[in-house]
Amino acid sequence: MKTALITGGAQRIGAEIAKTLHENQFNVIIHYNESEQEAKSLCDKFNKKRQNSAKRIHANLASINEINHLIESVKNIDLLVNNASVFYPTPLENCSLNDWDNIMNINVRAPFILSKGLSNKLKDTQGCIVNIVDIHAERPLKNYAIYNISKTAIKTLTKTLAKELAPDVRACGVSPGSILWPEQKAKLEPHKKQIMLERIALKKQGSPADIAEAVLFLANANYITGEVINIDGGRSLHQ
Repeated sequence: MKTALITGGAQRIGAEIAKTLHENQFNVIIHYNESEQEAKSLCDKFNKKRQNSAKRIHANLASINEINHLIESVKNIDLLVNNASVFYPTPLENCSLNDWDNIMNINVRAPFILSKGLSNKLKDTQGCIVNIVDIHAERPLKNYAIYNISKTAIKTLTKTLAKELAPDVRACGVSPGSILWPEQKAKLEPHKKQIMLERIALKKQGSPADIAEAVLFLANANYITGEVINIDGGRSLHQ
């Protein structure tokens, strides 16, 4: 039985990744920050299906100390899924250094430290790292300057890890397009959603299951490393 750690694994795409991996004979460690109840509920559900197959660990990924505690809490691991990230608008004219620190620390620094800190344990199992990137790493989204930069950085981190950790650990990425509509400060008005859908070749959103299946594929693809797969319904084709 393999073990996977999914950061931000209690909700949305992270929860679907955890569910898909668990259904495919992975034990799962669900990292969460604020979503304690969701993490508990998910673990309870998984453990009813297969005893002692899921646990949850809290950590604020903006804190180095808490990241290190998370690393120390993981005894063995076959798959690290760096899924947790923050997404909100930062127009160039009024974004702040606090915005920069918040987004870059969670979206880039945390995956880097986790990958480095767990690399020896991953080597022991000939494991894999899968980073959740974004198609906006290639095609920047207006008014999201810092987020765009962070996702470009994690795409480069993926390729860097693939070189640095070879041949013992593989590193790959999944780059989602429109999967779930943004929430809170990034929430879109209906007409903007329609514009986005019109730019997708398949004329529809994807689903979290599409991302989860890609993660599972890469976790089992023993001769793939350094690759980032777009799961975007052809949106990257739009010029």
